[in-house]
Parts: sequence; structure tokens; C-alpha cells
Amino acid sequence: MKQYKHLFFDLDHTIWDFETNAKETLNDLYKQHHLIDKGIDDFDAFFEKYSDHNERLWDKYTKGLIKQDELRWKRMWLTLLDYKIADENLSRQLAIDFLHVLPTKTNLFPHTIEVLEYLTQKKYVLHLITNGFEIVQHSKIKNCKIEQYFTEVITSEASNSLKPHKEIFDFALQKSGALLQESIMIGDNQEADINGAKNAGMDTVFVNHLKVQPTVKATFTIEHLEELEEIL
Repeated sequence: MKQYKHLFFDLDHTIWDFETNAKETLNDLYKQHHLIDKGIDDFDAFFEKYSDHNERLWDKYTKGLIKQDELRWKRMWLTLLDYKIADENLSRQLAIDFLHVLPTKTNLFPHTIEVLEYLTQKKYVLHLITNGFEIVQHSKIKNCKIEQYFTEVITSEASNSLKPHKEIFDFALQKSGALLQESIMIGDNQEADINGAKNAGMDTVFVNHLKVQPTVKATFTIEHLEELEEIL
């Protein structure tokens, strides 16, 4: 089997449970801003609408169609509009509060710590490549107490590029001093992580937490992080 040395992880939806953490955060804000008094009486439906808008806007953001600020507040604005609440000030305040609270949440996918510990003991060098925002992503890994496992944290802001573009992977290799043939990308997003890394010439592990039908051929496919111990 090929010998890898540098393991590049995605963060959100791969090791950091974005869905659970975002839901907890939005629930905090739902109560703090008394959104029930504004006619939003079902939090789960509110979160579902937010998630749909967030996913669509992130897709636009990764394609370079919208800027970071627009992504941050428009996901709130569009969700409130679904309830006929056209309040830009509230939307912008929710966006600020969301990014303040979100990184304090610490839900990781099962076995994350033990897998990172295992890989570190096996002398792999671990890094992160994330499309998330610089300050937010660093706060997340610090609050989750996993920052010590990662040598380099490559964000879209620092690299001036976004997955799936080849430039962010090239930047990661350069920053880490890793060689392409000894590197592998581990992530949940078939387009950003798997296709992106493949186009950069890197081997891949598709972390299929959601058990979807793969549309891209990865080097390895797993459904649980602990399966990494079987292939690395």
C-alpha cells in the first residue's frame, strides 16, 4: 500500500459536526432574540429553512459568485423573509451573533479525538484545509481542544482560494512542505474535497457520514472516522 506522510483534513462536516453545532447556535439566538414573538413558532422548521439557504449561498460563495459578507448576513435575511420579516438590522445582528457563538460549540463526530490521537502516534503529520473563515475556524479547533493535532491550518482566506480550486491545495502543499505523492485529502464534500484534491493530483478519502451514493471516485471511501485506522 502507498505510504502517506501528510494527511489533510477538512473541518466542517468531516470532524467538526457543523449541523449539530449550527443548530445549537441558532437555537440560542432564537431564544435570545425572541423570534417566537415575531411569528417564528417552530424552531425546527426555522432551522431547516436556514440550512437550505446556507447551503445554496455557500455553493455560490465557493463558485466566487458572492462575497463573504453577503454569505454571512444573507442566509439570515432570506430565512427571515420566509416568515415575511424584512428586517436587515436583525439579519445583520443575527449574522454577527451566529459567528460569535458558533465557534464555542464543541460537538465532534464520534471517535474524532481517538482517531487524531492514533494518527499522531503513527507519526503522520496532520493539517486542515477549510473553506471556512480564518478566525472562526481557528476558534473552533481551539475550543474543541484539537488544535495541537494540526501542524498547518489552511483557510480560504489565508490561501486566497477556495476548494475545489487547485490553488488552495497547491498552497497547502507549499505551506506544509509536503510532497504530493505522500499526501492524502480526507473530507466529506465530493466536489470541494474529493474532486478538488483529485484535480490537484492528490489521493483522497471520502468520509461518507450521510451514506449518500458516491458520484466521484475517491481513493478510499469510509462512513465512520475510525475506519481511517484500517487504511492508514
